[in-house]
Amino acid sequence: MTIKLIAIGKTDSKPLQTLIDDYKKRLGFYIGFELEIIPDLKKVKNLSEAQQKQKEGELILNKLKPTDVLILLDENGKQFDSVAFSNYLQKHMNSGIKQLVLVIGGPYGFSPDVYTKAKGKISLSKMTFSHQMVRLFVIEQLYRGFTILRNEPYHHR
Repeated sequence: MTIKLIAIGKTDSKPLQTLIDDYKKRLGFYIGFELEIIPDLKKVKNLSEAQQKQKEGELILNKLKPTDVLILLDENGKQFDSVAFSNYLQKHMNSGIKQLVLVIGGPYGFSPDVYTKAKGKISLSKMTFSHQMVRLFVIEQLYRGFTILRNEPYHHR
């Protein structure tokens, strides 16, 4: 199995990008991982929230292969502690899927079409985080999950 994280918009903060790159490198030791950035939409002033979600949704769905399993990072998703999340990853690996795709949506969330295609939703917290910070948190939790599965000392139980 490989994991792809899709996010809307680039990371503006150099220190944050450095941390993201560090955890991407660490995660690559355990599993094939790709971070794919969809550029911010242009000329959004003339678009309603629904239109913006629709356009972003089309861009997200165009990045998927038919066999991909799509999981959304969504405030209304299921919450896990780190050990439960590692078990969630293991379950997906055991299921034989080729690619697990996690998606961080744009500022207004996801279009109805993206919700329809999704096989699940995960929430990192009831708190709201910037979309740029969420990238780091997701990649770090993926890394943590694999260290838990390998009984490595990164995660202290």
